[in-house]
Amino acid sequence: MRPGTRVSTQGARRVTDWWVVVPVKGTADAKSRFGGSPGAHASLARAIALDTVEAALATPGVLGVLVVTSSEASADFAGIGATVVVEAGPPGLTSAIAQGIERATARSAMGEGVAILLGDLPALSAEELGQALGLAAAHPRAMVADADGTGTTLITALSPATHAPAFGIGSAAAHAAAGYVVLPVSAASGLRRDVDTLEELRELAGRLGVRTAAAFRGL
Repeated sequence: MRPGTRVSTQGARRVTDWWVVVPVKGTADAKSRFGGSPGAHASLARAIALDTVEAALATPGVLGVLVVTSSEASADFAGIGATVVVEAGPPGLTSAIAQGIERATARSAMGEGVAILLGDLPALSAEELGQALGLAAAHPRAMVADADGTGTTLITALSPATHAPAFGIGSAAAHAAAGYVVLPVSAASGLRRDVDTLEELRELAGRLGVRTAAAFRGL
């Protein structure tokens, strides 16, 4: 049996190992809805992304995390052990995800799955992500909706070529329509608690990653 896979009694391949792609906006206008000076909200956004990536790196079954970001932000993510893919081509989330999938596909020669994880999950734990990836291993494609049920924080595919990312307004419905199976993850999970405002961060007080908590206190 190849590393990274196991076979069920029905003979279907079931992925146990994953490459995780995290697109991160590395410019000064990242998370501008946080308010304050551009430098302050950019620093907070970077802290959130670093905490998210660190949780992914600590998740059992994750072979590596590929962060697609700007050249200015690359050193921070490389410094915690992520593989950095410097953004090229058109700016934006769709292009960044496509780059990440391409790079992850090149690395998944042994049949590992590829997950796309958004980088604004400051309360995410390795245990929560690991549980979701365990559930996702049973489906060709799967997804986790945000706490409101309208957006998406994670999509997975056992075969990277089958990914059809549709992030943006109403992405949960779009991903479900594209065939991603909605995973039964609690709305309280850090995997579903993406943040765009300071109020959303306050709601997660006591659960924030170390960097996010420090940056939040410094506002």
